Amino acid sequence: MRLFNQYLLFALIIILTSCKETSNKVVQPIKIEFKNEGDLRVVAGTSDSLRASFKIEVADDDYEHQRGLMDRQSMENDQAMLFIFPDSNLRSFYMKSTYIPLDIIYIGQDRKIVSIRPNNKPLDETSIPSGLPAMYVLEVNAGLAEQYGMKTGDSIAFKINE
Repeated sequence: MRLFNQYLLFALIIILTSCKETSNKVVQPIKIEFKNEGDLRVVAGTSDSLRASFKIEVADDDYEHQRGLMDRQSMENDQAMLFIFPDSNLRSFYMKSTYIPLDIIYIGQDRKIVSIRPNNKPLDETSIPSGLPAMYVLEVNAGLAEQYGMKTGDSIAFKINE
């Protein structure tokens, strides 16, 4: 009887494992699309000449502030993310789960650039402080702030689509 139970258990295992379907599905990462929610211009503080213009995606609530550009694989050079906060305060960002190297541009309540933190490395969780109070933060591809000659004292103007 004991031998019969062992054969029965062995047969049951074979039946169960042979009925198991194998899945060849590959899990694809979620692709987060850029949402064109407005336009932003950076204007030189000394001459009022246009330094750069971007299509912007806006982050204006707590969830969007936390998510930012996390988990995105790329961004076009004419695209940027604008963070809008309800008040002017010292800010600090980091690059957790962010795969795109970024320039982070901190902007005061008067819409003038207060600091530029260039060439931030993907996935780096080191704090990137504003240094001065900021109400807006602009994230662009790394190197663009220097390429366009952006400086502290330059100002921004933006329009959000209706």
